[in-house]
Amino acid sequence: MRDEREYVEYVQARMSWLRRLAYRLCGQWSAADDLVQECLVALYRHWRKAAAADSPDAYVRAMLVHAYLAERERSWTRRVRLVADGIGSAATPLAGAEHRVDLLAALTRLSRGQRAVLVLRYWEDLDVAQTAAALGCSTGTVKSQTAYAIAALRRLLPNYVPGGADAP
Repeated sequence: MRDEREYVEYVQARMSWLRRLAYRLCGQWSAADDLVQECLVALYRHWRKAAAADSPDAYVRAMLVHAYLAERERSWTRRVRLVADGIGSAATPLAGAEHRVDLLAALTRLSRGQRAVLVLRYWEDLDVAQTAAALGCSTGTVKSQTAYAIAALRRLLPNYVPGGADAP
């Protein structure tokens, strides 16, 4: 009973963070909600282990990322892929909040692993070691996937101007 109460309190306190992280990974709210639901079911089953971890948030973050990455193994996700057209057109340089949608659309065109690395490094503000721990890979893999992902974004968004207060 005590474990269940702690689980509910944890989930209530972290739900918005989990949904934002899942959305940044998936790029769609409906998919993000499904991913969070899947993660919360797994968290409930493993709550004692998560609660006993040095950082329950890091444990749950890793669960969510692993669930996201595992989704590519499901056959329907390999067949159905939403593609955004017209990303980063040459007409106007990209900068500020009004072009955040273009950046998010470009992220959907990256591989799941590259997207996960960028979300963890730059939105979750994790360092290389923390990102590697969340993904279950080496720091070298994090560094190389980050470099590949940034190069891919530069190709997708040739006129993007990074920085500024509105940059994600």
